[in-house]
Amino acid sequence: MKTKGAEDMGGSVLAVSLSERHTFSKQNRERVHLVKGLGVEGDAHFGATVKHRSRVAQNPNQPNLRQVHLLQAELFEQLKERFLIKPGEMGENITTTGVDLLGLPVDTVLTIGPTVKIQLTGLRNPCAQIDQFQPGLMKAVLDKDQDGNLIRKAGVMAIVLAGGSICPGDSIQIQLPEKPFKPLERV
Repeated sequence: MKTKGAEDMGGSVLAVSLSERHTFSKQNRERVHLVKGLGVEGDAHFGATVKHRSRVAQNPNQPNLRQVHLLQAELFEQLKERFLIKPGEMGENITTTGVDLLGLPVDTVLTIGPTVKIQLTGLRNPCAQIDQFQPGLMKAVLDKDQDGNLIRKAGVMAIVLAGGSICPGDSIQIQLPEKPFKPLERV
């Protein structure tokens, strides 16, 4: 999986998904349309301000740093002995393949297809709904490194810099930010 340089191919889109309501899983689509500064058109998290219900309760005027949820399909492979998970079922809008999403720094720009540009803002913090979807899944998507730091494997969040439509099979190019890199943190 490549993660260096603006010209390197990072992988591709395996699936695109959305849900008009605040549901845990999202339905796969033939294509989705992303809108600059707002997210995935028609999705429950579409908007300039935060749409996640617990965050709205805290402060509905927070900027929406979670406009697009991306998840690496390689996670499904890692979990397949205990869990059967299909694209969109963990709530992601874009399921990727061939991209080490969790290894990218904050502010990385992904160019998807010919026009869409999204900027990574942080890691998805899985909530209790994940165990309602499949019992034990929360523990499976959380891990600890050798220093005891929590590792979140449930994908990354992004904002839309340039809109357009994307569909399965679209290429993903990775443009890293200027150094020093900042690691992704919970957002």
